[in-house]
Amino acid sequence: MSMWVVIGIIVGVLGIIISNIMLLKYSAKFKMPKAYTPPEVPGKKQAEAESGEESEQKRSDQD
Repeated sequence: MSMWVVIGIIVGVLGIIISNIMLLKYSAKFKMPKAYTPPEVPGKKQAEAESGEESEQKRSDQD
């Protein structure tokens, strides 16, 4: 391989590493809102409610 190709690869890799470090430092300045709640998954509460009803029916059947 030519010496210029090796130097180009090294410069490219160092550029990627340095740019990622700079991006991490820049993004660390942002603050998350205090009242942040992740978005709800549609149908999740319904599935939990159905599984809760099934467990209540099992308990009543055991008595």
